[in-house]
Amino acid sequence: MHLVHPAPSRPVSGDDLLDAYPWPDEGRWVRAMMVTTLDGAAAGRDGLSGSISSSVDGEVFDAVRRLADAVLVGAGTLRAEEYGPMRAKDADAGRRAAAGQAPAPRIAVVSGSLDLPWSLPVWAGSTVGPLVLTGPSPDPEALATAREHAEVAVLEDLEPATLLAALETRGLRRIVCEGGPSLLEAVVAADLLDEADITLSPMFAGTSTTPRTDGPDEVARFDLVHLITAEGFVMARYTRPGHR
Repeated sequence: MHLVHPAPSRPVSGDDLLDAYPWPDEGRWVRAMMVTTLDGAAAGRDGLSGSISSSVDGEVFDAVRRLADAVLVGAGTLRAEEYGPMRAKDADAGRRAAAGQAPAPRIAVVSGSLDLPWSLPVWAGSTVGPLVLTGPSPDPEALATAREHAEVAVLEDLEPATLLAALETRGLRRIVCEGGPSLLEAVVAADLLDEADITLSPMFAGTSTTPRTDGPDEVARFDLVHLITAEGFVMARYTRPGHR
């Protein structure tokens, strides 16, 4: 794996890769992560991102997550990708403790209906108890079920600013937003995304399984920070103008 921009090119791995995706020491920082094919697909024919990804993309995915406070995800993406537990790693214990963080990232799931796949091991197997973010007046029975598996925050709405404020008030300021597309688009449209970590997969997959969105009212431009390449994949880090 090589960092090719900015020059000169150099190999990156392990903690070098972790250092290529730094978090600010203070304030909230929201990152988006996604993989896309040469023809713009966000998933393969099976509807999963894993079928267009690779182990090298997975290394970057892990590096971005490792020192996060929260992984924010929509219910549909959680269900489709069958998320596993968020567990503490011995290799990260020192850095996380020094930064005053919990031992592992906390998963935060957005769901208005609270119709969630409660059998997934992410609920019982995560080091830090999961958080579910739902809107006003949830169904009482569904709410009771949700509270058996996670902390539930009943919010006045599910707008991006409200979701992110709910995380920040819980001390979760380093946030990785993993989608789906509608959630990510809403965060971008609200001008609340600080960084986009995008992998270009060297594949054509068609877009039949990629959810369509309406698109933001205005185009949001980001600045390129670096490019990392391996096995034909290109991993790009972008930040909002003026944010590094």
